[in-house]
Order: sequence, then C-alpha cells, then structure tokens
Amino acid sequence: MYQDFDGELNWAMRHMPRTRAAVAALPDLHGVRLACNMHLDLKMAPLVAGLLGKGAAIYLTTCNPTTVQDDVVAWLERHGAEAYAWRDMSEADWSASFDRALDWNPTHLCEMGADLTTRLHQSASGPQIKAGLEATGSGINRLGGIAPRYPIFNWDDLPVKEGLHNRHMVGLTAWHTFFQTTHLTLHEKCVLVIGYGLVGQGVAAAAKAYGGQVIVAEIDPARALQARYDGWAVVDLAAAMAQADVIATATGAKNVLSAAHLQQAKEGVFILNVGHVAEEIDVGFLQTLPCSEPLPFVNAYQLAGKTLYLLANGSMFNLTAGYGDSLNAFDVTLAVMAAGIGHIVGVGAQQPAGVYLLPQSAWQPAL
Repeated sequence: MYQDFDGELNWAMRHMPRTRAAVAALPDLHGVRLACNMHLDLKMAPLVAGLLGKGAAIYLTTCNPTTVQDDVVAWLERHGAEAYAWRDMSEADWSASFDRALDWNPTHLCEMGADLTTRLHQSASGPQIKAGLEATGSGINRLGGIAPRYPIFNWDDLPVKEGLHNRHMVGLTAWHTFFQTTHLTLHEKCVLVIGYGLVGQGVAAAAKAYGGQVIVAEIDPARALQARYDGWAVVDLAAAMAQADVIATATGAKNVLSAAHLQQAKEGVFILNVGHVAEEIDVGFLQTLPCSEPLPFVNAYQLAGKTLYLLANGSMFNLTAGYGDSLNAFDVTLAVMAAGIGHIVGVGAQQPAGVYLLPQSAWQPAL
C-alpha cells in the first residue's frame, strides 16, 4: 500500500463519483450503530469514511481474513471506527470478532457472508437488530436455513451487481492477478472452470479472451446447458482433472475440489479459487504434503511425483493476491451498497422479519 493513505483515499474517491453521491444522499446517521462484516480493502474506505462523516457509529469485522488491508483498518480506526480485524487473523480470533461485534450492540448489520446473522441466531438473546443487508450468494444460501428476527435485504441478486461485478469484474481481475502472480499467461493452457454461475461465466469468458482453451464443469443441468449454448465444452470434473493446466473454482460451495480430484491432477497444474467460500478446495489435504513457496501467493505441493501449484492458499484469489475490482467498476457496487444502508436505516426497517430483495426504488437512484 502506498504510504500516503490520505492521498490514496482521495484518489479512490475521485474515481468513485457514484459512491460520493450515494453517501451524500444518506440521511443523518447519528444513533445508527452499524456492524459491518465485509472485505476491508481500499475500495471500502470511501464508504466507511462517508458513513462516519454522517454520524454513524461503525464496528468493522471481516468476511475473509486473507483480504484485509491492515493500513486501511488502522486509518478507519483513527477516524472513528471500531474494529477487530487484521490480515491472516487466526480462526479463533476471526470467530471471536463476530461475538465482539454483536456484544457492541449494533442496531443494523451490513454483511458479506451472513456470519454475524448466523452467530446471532445461534442464541435466543442478543442485540435488537432493526434491519440488515447481505451482499453474497453464499450468505443468502446460509440465510435459507434461518428464520430471521428482522428484515434482511439481499442485494447480491440485483441485476446491477450480478451483471457487472459478478459477471465481468471477478473473472477479469482474477486473470490479471494470475498474470502478475505467476508471470505467466493462459496461452497454450487448458483452463478448467468449475461452476457456471455468473462468476464462472465471467471467468470462462475472460480466460478465452486472454488466450486460454476453456472447458467447464457444472453439475446443474440448466447451467450446463447454458454453458454448451455459450460454446463451451462441458466436461465431467473427475475426467477433466488430468487435462487441465489451470483450474478455477467459482461455485461458492465447500469441498468442490476434493482430495480424490487433486490426486488425478496434471503435473504442474495451477489451482485457484474466486468463490466467496475459502473451502472450495481441499486445502487441508494439500497441507499434509511437502510444500515450498517459489513465489509469493504460490505454494508448490508435491503429490505422487507431481507438483501442484495452489494460489493464495485457496482463498479468494483476486482479492487476496490482487486488488480485486477496479475503482470505477466497484463504484457501482459501492454506491448500491450505500443506498442499501440508506434503506435499512429508513423504510426498510419497517418491514416484517424475513429476507427480501432490495427494492429498485432504493438502489436505482444510486446509478
């Protein structure tokens, strides 16, 4: 990170005009206690700084310890936020952060992954939350097993987020990060994309644009059919393992790439994950093997005479080893997020308990 963080934040704000406008449109937030469980990198700082400027009290935890930028957290703490998050914090500290955030007695939640809501609903007691936001498909899936005590607004399924961030930015920035991390391109490489949701679609399209020979593994029949209609060869995952030079998981589910799959992998394969869930790859199995680190964010595991390269330890690759979305693209996402906060501190809090799609009237003005 550049040493002049104030200058870097000003640079970010200059290139995020929608976020500036959406924050300016928020009401006075004095009395709002907002606990945020999200990625804590430079792109989040303009929103959090803006919320603090509007009078909100903010408590920061992370949805992924590998994506935290410590200097961002430190800057936000100096400017009034409370936080319990740092890069590569232990599982125990990460779990404790959820309890600390809830013990802080928030009035509202803003989440990526539903960790706070899940923890809260494991007990009959806890803070009286008025309303919450959820930004990820994996978080929405977790909420499916919960009877919420308050209204929660899903903005992952908005067309402006699905069609821009999920479909375009994740794949684009994942391959940019691959080039920067490995010093290699995708030319003459077979790229196996696991999962053909919107993120997987973007990963596949970007891989082809950058010279990769793309194949897709997808267990959902409708998505597999869509992949075929998009022109991709849809393959059986187990059979394709020996063919792939680069494997990208993009499902949001756990243990998609199992130990049995990894044992069938090709010599010299690169394995990366761009889904929200860090356990898509059986990293625990790989960590039982001899390992070296030839480059930052590249672990070389030795398995039955072969070398398997795991990138960013299986965590969200484009944000752990790279910078994620561009400022101008994430400006759309962050502006919608700001508008969503405006909704949950206003009329959204009057909704009965349940999970709702964030209404168009709340987010469309942010565009």
